[in-house]
Amino acid sequence: MINNDVLRRVRYALDLNDVTMLEVFALGDLEISRDELLGYLKKEDQEGFVALNNQKMDDFLSGLITYKRGKLEDKPEVEKKPAVSLTNNSMLKKLRIALNFKEDDMLNTLKLADFQISKGELSAFFRQKGHKNYRECGDQVIRNFLQGLALHFRKPIE
Repeated sequence: MINNDVLRRVRYALDLNDVTMLEVFALGDLEISRDELLGYLKKEDQEGFVALNNQKMDDFLSGLITYKRGKLEDKPEVEKKPAVSLTNNSMLKKLRIALNFKEDDMLNTLKLADFQISKGELSAFFRQKGHKNYRECGDQVIRNFLQGLALHFRKPIE
């Protein structure tokens, strides 16, 4: 899935305004201007569209974790792991961490988008790449998860 689509959908689902989006990027150690943000939020066929690369998307998701859960205190004896390339699996994992979702929360969110998978299939997305039960997370899973997030957080008032 295109990073810009994920950014737009997360913004919509969590109802984040421009100022908050800039703050989230800053929490991920990336300072961007409002004009840059607006370029990232445009659709591919709109004038001024700027493609969001994997590193910037990863910075945004890391900032979202900090924004939602607070700053993690660095421990001097623990070395930071080198950044891995951003995949659908790592995006799903970072969204799960940021939202403090458990397995059932993830499954219920997918169910809101009329997309059902088993607990085993879901846990396969969070395994290490070399694990025998590891499974690549497809665009359809991410798309449905983000749609479910929008339905979860932006429920119509009854």
